Amino acid sequence: MDILTYNRKAWDQQVSQGNQWTQPVDHDQIELARQGDWEIILTPVKAVPRSWYPDFRGKPVLCLASGGGQQAPILAAAGGLVTTLDNSPRQLAQDQLVAEREGLTINTIEGDMRDLSMFPDNHFNLIFHPVSNIFIPNLDPVWREAYRVLQPGGVLMSGIANPVNYIFDMDKIDNEHVLEVRYKLPYSDLNDLPKETLARNIAAGYPLEFSHTLDEQIGGQLNAGFVLTGFYEDRHPGELLDAFYPMFMATRALKPENS
Repeated sequence: MDILTYNRKAWDQQVSQGNQWTQPVDHDQIELARQGDWEIILTPVKAVPRSWYPDFRGKPVLCLASGGGQQAPILAAAGGLVTTLDNSPRQLAQDQLVAEREGLTINTIEGDMRDLSMFPDNHFNLIFHPVSNIFIPNLDPVWREAYRVLQPGGVLMSGIANPVNYIFDMDKIDNEHVLEVRYKLPYSDLNDLPKETLARNIAAGYPLEFSHTLDEQIGGQLNAGFVLTGFYEDRHPGELLDAFYPMFMATRALKPENS
């Protein structure tokens, strides 16, 4: 299966179905951002600390696999020269919708988060990469390319799904949800789901997901040359697993000045 093509169509369908991560920000949020009163998220709930951001006003910002009309318009209204790269044309269209509505400039590019060859070395001041690399099977190219296109002293912010999320299968017995530890890590929808479940998910248009170890997520950033300078965990209210542990985390990584 061509995973990139399948997930492109799946996320286009998620836009049609009103997925929460495809809902554009409203006019009031843009106006507040223009006044310096704004916040955005890498993970489901917790806002990224303002201390994590470099001064990106008037500087190039990349929203990496971050379409949907949410983060990019806020960062543009706050003064960034924003480019969004996303695999889904309809997610990119959400960014353009807000840009046209609010008189913002956002450059949108359809592409694979692992391939930033259209950008020069040392170009961006900030890369904002929310939880999205669960939709690709290999991460090393993401970190290598992010490092290459960041300016020395630039910042990469990443949202990460806790790999433990993927060891469970959930059944419903007597109208109660029951969790069962079933899958080994790293997990892949393609390789680990029962064939009939995978077929149902594909028929329903759900994006394919892949777990990644912390060695891939955090160790991969370090191996690419980044220095980690910030970390926090986040919850996902309403999800069954949220009662047991934080399901997400976020990292702030710096490309050293002498790179």
